[in-house]
Amino acid sequence: MTGERTTLRGRLFAAFLLVALSSVAVLTAAALAGTGRGLAAAESTERDRAATRAADEVAAAYRRARGWTGLDLTSAASAAAGAHLIVLDEHGRVVSNPGHGHGGPGMGTMSVADHAEAPVMVDGTTVGSVRLTYGATAGSAARDVTWLWIAVAAATALAVAIAASWFVSRRITDPLTRLAAAARAFAIGDRSARARVRAPGELGTLATAFDTMADAVTNTERNRRDLTADVAHELRTPLAALRAGLEELRDGLAPADPHRLSDLHDQALRLGRVVDDLAALAAAEAAALSLHPTDVDLAVVAESVLGAHAAQLRATGLEVHTELAHGVIIHADPDRLHQALGNVVANAARYGRPGDRLTVRAGMVDGTPTVSVSDTGPGIPEDELPHVFDRMWRGRGSATIAGSGIGLAVVRELVTAHRGSVTAESGPGGGTTITIRLPGRKSRR
Repeated sequence: MTGERTTLRGRLFAAFLLVALSSVAVLTAAALAGTGRGLAAAESTERDRAATRAADEVAAAYRRARGWTGLDLTSAASAAAGAHLIVLDEHGRVVSNPGHGHGGPGMGTMSVADHAEAPVMVDGTTVGSVRLTYGATAGSAARDVTWLWIAVAAATALAVAIAASWFVSRRITDPLTRLAAAARAFAIGDRSARARVRAPGELGTLATAFDTMADAVTNTERNRRDLTADVAHELRTPLAALRAGLEELRDGLAPADPHRLSDLHDQALRLGRVVDDLAALAAAEAAALSLHPTDVDLAVVAESVLGAHAAQLRATGLEVHTELAHGVIIHADPDRLHQALGNVVANAARYGRPGDRLTVRAGMVDGTPTVSVSDTGPGIPEDELPHVFDRMWRGRGSATIAGSGIGLAVVRELVTAHRGSVTAESGPGGGTTITIRLPGRKSRR
């Protein structure tokens, strides 16, 4: 257990325990005070009732004896419910004090804790009174039992509070400890380190966010390694051919004729295309930081792209058709959008065959600004469709077609920077449709 963990857990446990102890102490004190007052009130009421019963019995004995002489106080003593019974006449003189004999002078040296009095009424006339006295131990048994149960309840509550405080402190610190350990492991290079913590509330959200971040970083690093390997592969062949040709010219093994120089020039051009594509991909990945959005008509952008690629489309022999709805205004960077749509059109021209049909549509589709490029070319095999936007990926049918496999990856990065989406569809009979959907700005009629 680390020092940080001990400190955090200890502080949390101490804080929870302090709250629990304070709560138990306050509740225990309130229970004791309330119970004491309740018992005292109940005892007082019961003593008053006992004194009234004893006074009624004394009044009955008074009637039978026709005075204070010869009173039989057996029933009155029973009604006193175990208290010390003293009977006084109307002048306050003691008529009967069983503890000191009949007609004794008073209560002697008896320790008195409390007492209750009631008048003796005979035919509506007060002829005397009774006094019930209780010793210091009266009612103590009930208080002892009550306080015992309060003490047991307080101890139980305290034990539960301690257990709950320990459980909650561990419930909070254990996920943080595992998360910190995963972060340290990830920082020193263990890319498989994950928190994998199931915790309630914000702790679970934090752990899930860390694992998601770690997955994203791992995927990014893997993509970069793959990109480095793909770039090395793409550059290796033209570089090797270019170096071999130059070495032949240097060593005089081949004449420096125009045909040989043209071959070397083609290899240099291929290297240039790969470098340009990599630069375009890097720029597309940083597009979110360099966008300069403005209100632009989607159809106008499509027309501009077709105009820029008109020569390439004519050279390919494609039949170009357009379905452009003007007035669909989006808030986007026109240059970046032109670049993305231009890559799609150039890709269609590169793989198209003479006589194929190319259709460019722009407008609102299901309430979303959409531009699509469809062709009737050879299409894309179903198993290759999920990879068409991957970096440096080229399909099986592209071995004889120049390209680096970066163009559509650039399209995805640029569209994503605009908070849009791009999809590719291809049917079993051929033909491909690339659809770009962008967030809307407004529609002008």
